[in-house]
Amino acid sequence: MNFHKKILALLALLPALAFASEGGHPLDRAPDRSHDMAALQNGAKLFVNYCLNCHNASSMRYNRLRDLGLSEEQIKNNLLFTGEKVGEMMTTAMPAKDAKAWFGVIPPDLSVIARAKASPAGSGGDYLYTYLRTFYKDDTRPTGFNNLVVPNVAMPHVLWQMQGIQGAKMVEEQDPHDAGKKIHKFAGFEQITPGTMSKLEFDTAVADLVGYMEWMAEPAQQTRKRLGVWVLLFMTVFVFLAWRLNASYWKEVK
Repeated sequence: MNFHKKILALLALLPALAFASEGGHPLDRAPDRSHDMAALQNGAKLFVNYCLNCHNASSMRYNRLRDLGLSEEQIKNNLLFTGEKVGEMMTTAMPAKDAKAWFGVIPPDLSVIARAKASPAGSGGDYLYTYLRTFYKDDTRPTGFNNLVVPNVAMPHVLWQMQGIQGAKMVEEQDPHDAGKKIHKFAGFEQITPGTMSKLEFDTAVADLVGYMEWMAEPAQQTRKRLGVWVLLFMTVFVFLAWRLNASYWKEVK
């Protein structure tokens, strides 16, 4: 009996152990933009303007943005800048060789990044929302910026004009695992140079961008959920009818 209790206790602790194994900076919960078309449209604009210069989204076509309420004319006039056709994939013009030379690594494809970054610490949206808001000034890095979620990040802080430049305040503490070692713990940000947006406006813009990236990772997600509800309702009715039919059939046999 005691053995069974120990097994149950271990199973109950698994989520906590998985979260602890992630380590790193805690993730903030990303606001839900899945039903806000205006926010998703704004997110698409931010994605094209700030992300598509270096990253590909090679599983997404421009014309799929019609699902967000945009017409082909709006897509052409506002989101196509290099003569692509509306039916083409969302790809960058930057050669992979140049990207690797400049950044040390080829920027990843962002088509499903919002799903790929999901972990016990939080959803992929939580990861991206926290990551894009935690760049800070670090003169030791080639780009002049570092990041709390991805230490020694290679990616430049492309949103710095909107956010401004912030510094990370660190405090020295005793390492709980090594009595003779000191560690630096994050204690908050300090604004060094203001951006074109306030903190609230920037957080809202990042939430819109992340919302779009979550939508892009599975554009049919809302349709799938709606169909799932109808399928469950159908199965419920079908099971009830099958149960009553079975009872009626065997009643006559008996």
